[in-house]
Amino acid sequence: MLIKNALQHFGQFILWQRQILAKPESWSMYYKETIRQMNDIGVGSLSVVIMISVFLGAVTAVQFFYQMDGTLVPPYYIGYIVRDMTIIELAPTFTCLVLSGKVGSNLAAEIGGMRQKEHIDAMEIMGVNTSAYLVMPKIIAAVIMIPILVCVSTMVSIAGAYIASVPSGLFSGADFIKGLRSFFIPNNVNMLFVKAFVFSYILTAVSCYQGYFVKSGSIELGKASTRAVVNSYVLILLADYIIAVVLTS
Repeated sequence: MLIKNALQHFGQFILWQRQILAKPESWSMYYKETIRQMNDIGVGSLSVVIMISVFLGAVTAVQFFYQMDGTLVPPYYIGYIVRDMTIIELAPTFTCLVLSGKVGSNLAAEIGGMRQKEHIDAMEIMGVNTSAYLVMPKIIAAVIMIPILVCVSTMVSIAGAYIASVPSGLFSGADFIKGLRSFFIPNNVNMLFVKAFVFSYILTAVSCYQGYFVKSGSIELGKASTRAVVNSYVLILLADYIIAVVLTS
C-alpha cells in the first residue's frame, strides 16, 4: 500500500510538471511574483544561512584538527579538507536541508491555505493556470537565489573555519591559506552548482505539490507541511548520492 501511494504521487507529480511549465498568461504578473519570491526565499533566508555556515565551518576545522593531531599529516591539509568538504558536500547539502525546513514548509502552508480557502478555485474560474502562476515564480526564484545562498554559505563556512582555528592557535594562518590553495579541482565547483540547482528545484516543487493538492482541514494542512519537509529531505539526500556517483565516476 505504501509503495502504491508513493508511485501514485510520483506519477501525479510528474504529470503536474506540464501544467507548471505552461506559457504564462501575463508576463508582468509572473515577473512581479518572481521578484517577491526572490526576496522571501533569498533575502529572507540569508541570516539563517550565514549563522549556520559559520558554525559548520568552525566545527569542521576543529574536528579535523582533533582527528589529525599527532599524526604525520601536514597541518595545511586542514585548509584543503575544509575547502573541499565545504564545496562538495556541506554547503550545498546542509544549506538546502535547512531551506527545506524554512522555505519548504512556508510554501506548502501558503499554497495549502489558498487551496483550503478556495482562492485557487476562484482563480481557476477566472481562467488562470494556477499551477503555473503559483508555482513557476517560486521555482524560478529558488533556482536563482538558492545557488547564491550556497555560494555565500561556502565562503562563510571557510571564514568560520579560519576564525575558529587560526586565532585559537590550532595552526597558523599561513598553513590554512596554503591548504586552501592546494590540490584545487575545478570540477568540485561544478558539482556544487549542479547540487544547488537540483536541490533548489526539488525542495520548491515538492513543497508546492504538497500544498497544492492538500485536502481540507487544518490538520491536513499541518501534515502537508510536514510531508513537504520530510519528502524534500529524502529526495535531496537521494539526489546528493546520485549526483556524487555520476560526477565523480
